Amino acid sequence: MAGVGGTFVYYFMQGGFIMYPLLILSIIGLVVIIERGWMLYIRARTKTTELVSQVRRHLLNGEIEKAAKVCENYRGPTAAVVKAAVLRWGASREEMEKLLENAAIHEIARLERLVWILALVSNIAPILGFLGTVVGMIQSFDVIAQQGLNNPGLVAKGISVALLTTAGGLIVAVLTLPFYNFFMTKIASYVREMETTANIILETHEQARA
Repeated sequence: MAGVGGTFVYYFMQGGFIMYPLLILSIIGLVVIIERGWMLYIRARTKTTELVSQVRRHLLNGEIEKAAKVCENYRGPTAAVVKAAVLRWGASREEMEKLLENAAIHEIARLERLVWILALVSNIAPILGFLGTVVGMIQSFDVIAQQGLNNPGLVAKGISVALLTTAGGLIVAVLTLPFYNFFMTKIASYVREMETTANIILETHEQARA
């Protein structure tokens, strides 16, 4: 492990100044991945079928307060949408539809918070890597212009910098982009869940009014 760490540090130092912003981007991406992973896969999980079944039973029996208390026992965006509807249960269908839509929009915004940073990191990192490539190639051509091909070591060093920064940028993007896709897929599943639950709540609302 020490050898691997030492090699990583060596290549990092050889990569030049471009490696520092790449390091910052990788740290930012890691923090967002941990925070959003905890939020989307742990805190936002809801036993939707169980929640809707209990709430629906209480609402059809006219037990609004019990339905609201059931919502408080669950967490996640779906539970928040259901609770918003229960608290305004006496509203008309049009008002209920608007309420559910606004609640869903609010919850989607909470789910998507910070995820855009992963997309930004995965887009900027390769660009920074290519910038390092350009800088390294410029250094190599400067050496050739000044000394010809009499000092191949310096030419090779410039090319090495170019390759290292390119590799660094691509590594950051490769490690970040999959998590962005995973999170967006998970958010899409929550959106479908909220839409299905909202339809069930509207149906229950009509049945209760009838």
